[in-house]
Amino acid sequence: MSFLDTFFEHLHQDDETHVVGEVHGEAVVGITRWEMRALITTARATLGQRGVKPGDRVALVAPNSGRWVAADLSVLAQGAIVVPMYARQDPAELVEMIEDCEPVVVLVATETLGEALADAGCGVPMVSFATLFADAGEASDPPLHAWADGDVVTIIYTSGTSGVPKGVMLTAANVAHMLPVTADALVAMMGERAEPDRVFHYLPFCFAGSRVVLWTCLLRGNPIHVSTDLDNLGQELATVSPHYLLNVPMLLERIRGKVEAGIRQRPAPIQSLYRRARDAYARLARGEGRWGDTLAVDLGKRILFSKIKQKVGPDLECLICGSAPLGADTQRWFEMLGIPVYQVYGLTETTAIVTMDEPPDVVAGRVGRAIAGVETRVSDEGELLVRGPNVFAGYWKRPEATEAAFEDGWFRTGDQVEEEEASFRIVGRAKNLLVLSSGHNVAPEPIEQKILGNIEGVEQAVVVGHGRSALGVLIVGDVSPERAEAGLDELNEGLPHYRKVRRYHHVEEPFSIENGLL
Repeated sequence: MSFLDTFFEHLHQDDETHVVGEVHGEAVVGITRWEMRALITTARATLGQRGVKPGDRVALVAPNSGRWVAADLSVLAQGAIVVPMYARQDPAELVEMIEDCEPVVVLVATETLGEALADAGCGVPMVSFATLFADAGEASDPPLHAWADGDVVTIIYTSGTSGVPKGVMLTAANVAHMLPVTADALVAMMGERAEPDRVFHYLPFCFAGSRVVLWTCLLRGNPIHVSTDLDNLGQELATVSPHYLLNVPMLLERIRGKVEAGIRQRPAPIQSLYRRARDAYARLARGEGRWGDTLAVDLGKRILFSKIKQKVGPDLECLICGSAPLGADTQRWFEMLGIPVYQVYGLTETTAIVTMDEPPDVVAGRVGRAIAGVETRVSDEGELLVRGPNVFAGYWKRPEATEAAFEDGWFRTGDQVEEEEASFRIVGRAKNLLVLSSGHNVAPEPIEQKILGNIEGVEQAVVVGHGRSALGVLIVGDVSPERAEAGLDELNEGLPHYRKVRRYHHVEEPFSIENGLL
């Protein structure tokens, strides 16, 4: 039975169980299995009328919603290749990728989005969700397409470090290998329970890691709650009160920053207790505990930490974090509150995952061990190489780029790592090295992680200095000049001269895809 067969097997059980819950502020609008089947049947009829056949590409440009899920499943059931794209990306960039993948049709969430793509030069026929899911009358429910292992089921565009969009081709075999691994990992993280997990998801489904989360929920028959307003995440989290959710480090840094900003407004004794308990916990976690540290942590737990956890997420049993390295300090901070954070590492080219934390064997600042069936090795230059059934089939229409991505059959991740007892710490991107005018090479990521962990209020940090005489850093967040300067002075202690951060610049606007800074 294929992964798609399993999805639809669940959709035909217990009609009233929700597949997707769209979170709108304090309300959740659920889509039942019966409603999802009806949406898929209607959409397949529309796709058939448009001449979509197995092997065709179908671009999908829409924000997360229940209808996004229905569109994705409809195209897969039809045997066509789904090419999901980020709806908030610049229309001109979207058109570039659409033209590259040569789809027979582009599915768009709204007519307005379709008009923006047309204005940017898109000449491919577009179908809005209103049309895709319009009443098709007596639409039949045709059999599912039978995917062969080597068939490409999705093309996901990633710019990588070159900035040139490349379509990563993932096969049915890639997906079939990954989903049982992630399903088993969730059981290991969450344990067995009689009721479904409450899953909240805010990251766009067009990205590989998000798609794996969605598909794993479909494989397990577990509902998923999706955000509809990224500017209202706090309310949506409170509405769902999830057991777990997938995160990027930036959100976890922001949560920590907001909590600590609030504590700085509390009376001096509370601030002192928090700092003492936090620092004591960090020392104990590193195996450097002092006399009285255990008592300070116990006092912090009774008076502060349990209350903080109630605000962050009273029912949170764990957080899963990927897309970029998470600083050890932030990972320990959540553990201090009683919320373990499990790191996942991977790339689009590896069907989102290479390594994963396996509780209870978790080391803060590391990204776990290779998942089942995947081989890893570290090159002489420190680059992580990967081989296994999770590795992609190649880049769409880019044979030279595909060839360059491999070395003797091993996929080159481009990430520098340190390995200890088969567990990895991501040092940085191999191509991200800053070469100072003195000739010294500096990996910026470890310094950025220390800044994020050691200077309260910093939400984003980018170290710069390539071709210059010294390093500087761009920082985003609620940070006073005095705190930034004191934090950098502390950071620079004990570092060689070429790794010291000499200057900083406070950036008002957070780095994002929309403003072109991320």
